[in-house]
Amino acid sequence: MEAAVTTIVKELLDNLGVPYSDVSHSEMAGQHIFSIQTEAAPILIGGRGDTIYALDMLVKKIYEKKHPAAEGEEEPRFLVDVNDYQVKRIKDIQNKALMMAERARSFQYDVELTPMSAYERLIVHTTLQDQPNIKTESQGEGRGRRVVIKYSAQ
Repeated sequence: MEAAVTTIVKELLDNLGVPYSDVSHSEMAGQHIFSIQTEAAPILIGGRGDTIYALDMLVKKIYEKKHPAAEGEEEPRFLVDVNDYQVKRIKDIQNKALMMAERARSFQYDVELTPMSAYERLIVHTTLQDQPNIKTESQGEGRGRRVVIKYSAQ
């Protein structure tokens, strides 16, 4: 998978005419990350990360088309990143979740986070899944869906 995704990313960047110095592979929390190093980061990241999410989705769709999963087999999970934008964002979400969990535990009350995307909520849930006296749940609908960190006396 590593070589195939790297090739797809490089071909896509070449076809877009976006200069890059490297496309590297790493792993973080069990997820494969393909990081593009480029001076043209603002073009690939876009406003509030909209372009990088689209780029990530496009690479995943191309990979799925070229390498269909066998029946019953899970699609490989990976993330396309630009100059560590996504990695920094994940770490920021994890740090915020841990800080808010500590607040919920210290004051023994529920803490409601701001609305987040499904992927961001997943990061919060997985970050806090093993925290003592803490439970998480998503509440709300659509764009207003958020994570509530609940104190649990157990």
